[in-house]
Amino acid sequence: MHTEDARLYALHQLKLLDTPASESFDRITRMAAQIFGLPIAAISLTDSDRQWFKSRVGVDDQTIPRAQAPCSQVAELTESLVIPDLAADPDYATSPLAAQGVRFYAGVPLVTPGGHGLGALCVLGTTPRTATDSEMRALRDLAEMTMSQIELQHAVGRIDPISGLPNRRQLMEDLDDVAPDQRGSRRLLVLLDLARDDQLKQGMRVMGSAFVDDMVTEAARQLYRALGKDRVAYHVGTTQFAFLAPADVDDTAYARFLGSRLNAILSVAPARFVLTAAIGVAPFSIGTTRATDALRAAFGAAQDARGDNVAVRFHSLANDGQQARSFKLLHAFEAALGRPGELRLVFQPRVDLGTGRCVGAEALLRWRHPTLGDVSPAEFIPIIERTAIVRQATMWVLGAAIAQLAAWQAAGPDVHLSVNISAANLEEPDFAARVLLLLIKHHVKPELLELEITESAVMENATTASAQLEALADGGVTLAIDDFGTGYSSLAYLQRLPAHIVKIDQSFVRALADNAGDRMLVRSMIGLSHGLGYSVVAEGVETAAVATLLREMGCEAAQGFLFARPLELPDWDRWLHDHAASVAASLAA
Repeated sequence: MHTEDARLYALHQLKLLDTPASESFDRITRMAAQIFGLPIAAISLTDSDRQWFKSRVGVDDQTIPRAQAPCSQVAELTESLVIPDLAADPDYATSPLAAQGVRFYAGVPLVTPGGHGLGALCVLGTTPRTATDSEMRALRDLAEMTMSQIELQHAVGRIDPISGLPNRRQLMEDLDDVAPDQRGSRRLLVLLDLARDDQLKQGMRVMGSAFVDDMVTEAARQLYRALGKDRVAYHVGTTQFAFLAPADVDDTAYARFLGSRLNAILSVAPARFVLTAAIGVAPFSIGTTRATDALRAAFGAAQDARGDNVAVRFHSLANDGQQARSFKLLHAFEAALGRPGELRLVFQPRVDLGTGRCVGAEALLRWRHPTLGDVSPAEFIPIIERTAIVRQATMWVLGAAIAQLAAWQAAGPDVHLSVNISAANLEEPDFAARVLLLLIKHHVKPELLELEITESAVMENATTASAQLEALADGGVTLAIDDFGTGYSSLAYLQRLPAHIVKIDQSFVRALADNAGDRMLVRSMIGLSHGLGYSVVAEGVETAAVATLLREMGCEAAQGFLFARPLELPDWDRWLHDHAASVAASLAA
C-alpha cells in the first residue's frame, strides 16, 4: 500500500476520530501546556483533509484544515518540529494558524508500533520563542504516554491487535444495534476463511507465527480497500473475516463478485500458493435471526464451499446437520434438568500465588447424556445461553453449588466457590432474593459464594443488572467481573459496580511468558484493577513461568491446568488433601 494510504488505514482502524473527549487524554494535554507555560496544547490526529483534536486546551475548534497545518508535517515525516516564529517561516507564514495569531509551534509525532504517524502532540504560543532540550524531552515522553493510552484503549476492548479490525464480539453488538431500525430486513452476512487448519499449522511450522500475522494483516488491508472506510470488516476468527453485504443485492451476482474479490485478496497474500480460502454467505433477517446463528451459518457455508472445492457457498438449512444436533441437545438438556444423574458439577481449584494455598474453586457444569455420552460444555453451553433455559440451568448449578458449600462448611475449613451467571439471570427481578434464600436454606455463609458475571452481560441491561448486583453484595455475596479485558464497558461504569474481584481472561494469560504485548496489557489490567479496589484472579495459567510473572505483577490468585484440571468431587477431596500437604512440606523446608 502507498505510505499515506497505510498511514490513514492505521489511523482509521484505531476508531479514534470523532470520539468523545477523554480525561485520560485531556490530562496529558494539560501537562504539556503547563510544562511549556503556554496557553494552547492539543493531541492532533491527521486525517485525509483535516486535523482533528482528540484533546485540546485553549482551542475552541474541534478540527482545522490539514493544509499548512504543522501537525500534518509531523505526522507525515514522523519527526519532531519546532517553529520559533510562524510569521517568519516561509512554509507557515500564510497558514491559518499564523492568521489566527499563533507565532510559536512545537510538536512531536504520535507513532504506532508499525511506524505510522497518527498526528502530533503539540503546544502553541502567541509570541515567538524557542524550545529547550528538557521541554522537548518532556513533550516526547508525553507523546509516548499518549500512544500507550491509545494502544491500551484499542487493545483492551473489541479490536483485534493483529488485524486492527473489530472482533467477533463487536460484530454481535453491531448487529444488535441495528435491529430496532432494520428489524425484518433481509441481509447477507459474508464470512471469508483464508486457510484450512492443517495449512495454518504447516505454514507456522515452516515460517513461524509471523506467517499467520502477515496473512491476517494483508487480508485486513485488502478488505479495507475493497469495502471502503464507510463499511466495516470484522476479524471473527484466527484467519476469518466477516462483513455485511450491501442491502438489496442480487444473490447470484454478488456470489460472482465475491469470487473475484477472493482472487484479488489471495493474489497478494503471503504464501498464497499454500492457502485454500473459501467464502460462506448466510442470508438472515435482522432482529429475528440471532447474530450468533447468522455467523455460525456463514462459517458452515464456508466449510461447505471448501469441501465442495468452490469459492463461494450460500448457507442451506437442508445441509445444516449441526443446527439439527443443536436443536436436539437443547431439548435433551431441558429434560436433564429434571432428571437426577445426568448433570453434575466439577471443581477447578483457585490458588493464592503468594502462599501456594488453595483459596477456593470454580464450579463447572458437566452433562452425561444417557445415549450421547459426555457432551462437551463448549457445545451445549453456547446453545442454552441463547435461550431462556439458561435461567433454569443457572439455578440448578447454584442449588448444587450451595449444597456442596454446606457440606464443606460442615466438614472443615471454609472453601470459597464461584459460579458463573448469565445476563438472563440479571434480568430476573427476583434473582438476588432467590440466591440469598438458597444460602439461608443451607445455612451457608454468603461470603463463601462468589458469582461471576461478564462485563458485556452487565451492560446488556445495566439498570436491572445493577439493582440485582447491589442486592447480592448487600447480602454478603462476593461478586467477580469475569473475562476482564474482552468486554466493551466503560471504566467509569465498572468502578461503580459492587464487585470485589476481577478475573483476567485466559486469552491474555496463556502466552504471557512469550508475548511482550500480553505482558504489557496484563500488567496494566492488574494495576488498573487494584486502582479501582479489586483483587485479581488470572485464568488459564498452564506453566510455572506464567504463574511467576503474574505473582511479580501483583496478581493475587490464579487457576488453570498448572494447578489442576476441573476435578470430580472425589478427586477434589484427594487433590485438596495432597495439595495442602505439599504446601506445608514446602513451607517447612
